[in-house]
Amino acid sequence: MARLLPASLALLLLTGCSLLTPLPPPTTLAQRLAMFPTAHLPLDKPARIYWDDHQIPFVEAETDHDAAFLLGLVHAHLRLGQMEIMRHIAEGRLAELGGPLAVDIDKSLRILDLGKASPAILAAMPSETRAWLDAFVAGINYYQEHAAPLPHEYALLGLKREPWRPEEIITVGRLASVDVTWLIWFRLLRYRDSPEWPALWTRIAGRAASSAPSFATPGEGSLGLLETLFTETGKTGSNSLAVGATRTTSGSAIIASDPHLGLSLPNLWLIAGIQSPSYHAVGLMVPGLPFVAVGRNPWIAWGGTNLRAASSDIFDISSLPADQLATHKEKIRVRWWFDSEAEIRESPYGPVISDAPLLPHREGETLALSWIGHRPSDEMTAMLGVNRARDWNDFRQALAGFALSPQNFIYADAKGNVGQVTATQLPARPDTPPPDIVRPLSDAAAWQRIVTSQDLPSSYDPPQGFVASANNRPAGAPIRIGYFFSANDRIQRLQALLGARRDWTAEDLKRLQLDTYMQSSVTLRDALKARLMAANAFTSIRPEEQRVLDLVAGWDGNYAATSQGPVAFEALMAGLIGALYDETERGMLDAGGNLYDVLAQDLPHIPDDRLTAALRKALPEAAKAVADYPDWGAMHRLPLQHMLGGLPVIGGRYRFGDRPASGSSETLDKTAHDITAEQNQTRYGTQARHVSDLADPDANWFVLLGGQDGWFNSANFLDQVDPFMQGELIQVPLRIETVRARFAHRLDLTP
Repeated sequence: MARLLPASLALLLLTGCSLLTPLPPPTTLAQRLAMFPTAHLPLDKPARIYWDDHQIPFVEAETDHDAAFLLGLVHAHLRLGQMEIMRHIAEGRLAELGGPLAVDIDKSLRILDLGKASPAILAAMPSETRAWLDAFVAGINYYQEHAAPLPHEYALLGLKREPWRPEEIITVGRLASVDVTWLIWFRLLRYRDSPEWPALWTRIAGRAASSAPSFATPGEGSLGLLETLFTETGKTGSNSLAVGATRTTSGSAIIASDPHLGLSLPNLWLIAGIQSPSYHAVGLMVPGLPFVAVGRNPWIAWGGTNLRAASSDIFDISSLPADQLATHKEKIRVRWWFDSEAEIRESPYGPVISDAPLLPHREGETLALSWIGHRPSDEMTAMLGVNRARDWNDFRQALAGFALSPQNFIYADAKGNVGQVTATQLPARPDTPPPDIVRPLSDAAAWQRIVTSQDLPSSYDPPQGFVASANNRPAGAPIRIGYFFSANDRIQRLQALLGARRDWTAEDLKRLQLDTYMQSSVTLRDALKARLMAANAFTSIRPEEQRVLDLVAGWDGNYAATSQGPVAFEALMAGLIGALYDETERGMLDAGGNLYDVLAQDLPHIPDDRLTAALRKALPEAAKAVADYPDWGAMHRLPLQHMLGGLPVIGGRYRFGDRPASGSSETLDKTAHDITAEQNQTRYGTQARHVSDLADPDANWFVLLGGQDGWFNSANFLDQVDPFMQGELIQVPLRIETVRARFAHRLDLTP
């Protein structure tokens, strides 16, 4: 269970005082809204916030300053405890919450230095963006200063009323934008001394499509917790699509997006709407970031998926003279213990990450990390520009300065047009895989020229009438964009389904988001059937083992919670992979890609006797799984728990049960899981959904796994779970007159 936690919380050493900290009593929506400050606020003019029954807010303000300030109040009201934890992660201050066992994580985070560029970004920020950010931060601080009571996390974790600074908002944005490649590199570094390394690295790096690692089998120990931390907080996956007017019944474009992130409560998104002189939008926002990341305004809508671009390189700087390394020390405050100190070394090629306690490296090797995130780039101005954009040209221009996290942005507009932008900044590397993860210093020359979205592929109103992205390999580019893209299952499924119809509706796209077909599993199933038939491997097996083979052979490839086919298939594959690949091979191949693709490629070349032996070893465990689990939902579970749910002793109070889950690691309804013959819990996948029909400003629907409110025992902490599981979305209108009519709870805010 602890692997489900961000590293910051899994290592907490809670004192007796913390153990006794009670959860808040159950609170109604009316009681929660009564906690919101409404009078004597630092506003230019009176304003209003309308709330629906799910505690989704819509801010109506007469000035942009007031709109930003009220958004800050809203974010703090709903998610202040969550935001404080994110701030401590981003700044490497977890030992302040968790005590001495978090010191090594803090040292590693301080070396990675997520906030390195934040002061420079703030200094160069346009005045309009800076004014918006300052007002947003003022709203957060006003709420924190006046809140009574404070969120439960404050008493539990020893948090203080510490004012937020604008640069900390930027640093939290960097935390949400870490390089997905890190999750792969950090696991692969440990294998570089293995005899199998050269051949396996060549195979991994040469693959055009492969799954990201931490969403299958995460590493163990502190490094595994660091991976989980980045998976929980980073925007690492997603599906997003837009269907143009020629393929919809409404005559306008329809957009659908479902972000993929770590599955913990509260959700890493909140739903909000806003209207002010410059902004009129509804959508998903990251708590603590003052813009709509996924949503729409009256003219356009936007979504996106992680590009899986390699925005970093690791360089061997062992040959650098010592005088080229700058060193400084930072104090790490430790709860319940003596303070510690971190020595940070910086090279001309980035921080010395081989000094990080959690990152593996070869003895005597000095490694530096070059990351685009250590250079100034202003995503806040870019996204605020997207929020105001009225057409394709505005949209593309807004994203010109966008760097992190690298995104395939999806576009739709009310005129029926659709498009896609590759938005990032990358070094101008040659388009050939490197011979190793660690590069020689001569390769650093590529960082002298940075390529932007203006140089990378984009698409506007393509002939097929739709655009779609699912973390897949991007269109051809003049440079190497990345190495580790998602398997082709989701993008090929989207392309096949979208291209088959010209009568799409918003309701159809809502159902599409629940699709559970996985082509790579079917391909592997068929490859195995072909081998068994050719080899005639089994003339006499036990009935329960024959049932496994029959279930696999008759399975339709859908991971429906009510189907037993996936139980038989997954359990059998777990046994086969365990028998056919040793621990090093499994670790490396899993880190670099989809093991089902690997096995399907290898099956034709595995000798009959070896495959037969592997099957005889795998079938008894698969038969046991079929006997134990009547359907996929009994085997594949979706836990409902807060970040603290995996803690010993007190974790039970933060766990709210689990549900049978449909989907798998590469289905559109993504619910990633271990490859195992035992019951598993999905810990990464779809956790929010959005659909908008641009023909109607009010035709917008959203849903979160969990709820809007991060306040424990609130009526809105878990109230969206049932709609989410059933594929139902909540309408969030854009017209202010509709909001006034449908959002039943109004707060009048006065200066």
